[in-house]
Amino acid sequence: MRPILMKGHERPLTFLKYNRDGDLLFSCAKDHNPTVWFADNGERLGTYRGHNGAVWCCDVSRDSMRLITGSADQTAKLWNVQTGQQLFTFNFDSPARSVDFAVGDKLAVITTDPFMELSSAIHVKLIARDTSDQTGDSILVIKGPQGRINRAIWGPLNKTIISAGEDAVIRIWDSETGKLLKEADKESGHKKTITSLAKSADGSHFLTGSLDKSAKLWDARSLSLIKTYVTERPVNAVAMSPLLDHVVLGGGQDASAVTTTDHRAGKFEAKFFDKILQEEIGGVKGHFGPINALAFNPDGKSFSSGGEDGYVRLHHFDPDYFNIKI
Repeated sequence: MRPILMKGHERPLTFLKYNRDGDLLFSCAKDHNPTVWFADNGERLGTYRGHNGAVWCCDVSRDSMRLITGSADQTAKLWNVQTGQQLFTFNFDSPARSVDFAVGDKLAVITTDPFMELSSAIHVKLIARDTSDQTGDSILVIKGPQGRINRAIWGPLNKTIISAGEDAVIRIWDSETGKLLKEADKESGHKKTITSLAKSADGSHFLTGSLDKSAKLWDARSLSLIKTYVTERPVNAVAMSPLLDHVVLGGGQDASAVTTTDHRAGKFEAKFFDKILQEEIGGVKGHFGPINALAFNPDGKSFSSGGEDGYVRLHHFDPDYFNIKI
């Protein structure tokens, strides 16, 4: 499995996202310019210029026409995927950390960081079909808990919003009223900051990764814990195969601690686990820094990882990957 190395970012990667057709890969990094690539050969198609700070997150609409990005410059922007043109800017009073389109792309959930006296918040925005009708008003603002919310996504049928972050508690909110419906059990839940959250292809369950060196699989409706995957280093990114029962965890020490350990070149690996048996089945090495972003192609035949080293590595699986037996 020879990876394709995609060098387009000058700073660490923060997020990767495939479109629904699996032919485009969008990457966000701390260098202000979200980038779009061809997902089969890793060729760079273009960049979206306009942000003035690190870009933390992005999402692409089902028809691959619109891109939404959230940035440390205290804005979230809507883009025309094809032309790279800025369509609209949502302004906030603190950095926008996470963005997620609802099913149907008529709504987006955006989370903002705590800043000065402001607590973290979850904002729901209407996304107009015609950009000239777009407004910046929130139809719902949920004042968040203590600390940063690192990720918020839509639950089944857009009825709920699932959020997770620094206080290590996963919460499910009613997306109409903003009422808190469920909180993850403290005993079975994560012990440290939750860094990442990924939904299964059908949206029935989701995976969280945490600095407590584990990832956990949860039921999206009942918030009951299904599985736990334990690894030996903090988890920064998680992804779930849409094809096989595999989950991938990526991580490594904090960037500041990297120089203090034995540093074999490219030892940061994405670890594959069997989703059901919770056993490690393999790893893909190669990054020269912690892995900050992971994404599976919707066809399940390739995946990409983005690292602190500024590279995106695109891996097309070999045929024998599909017959791994434990």
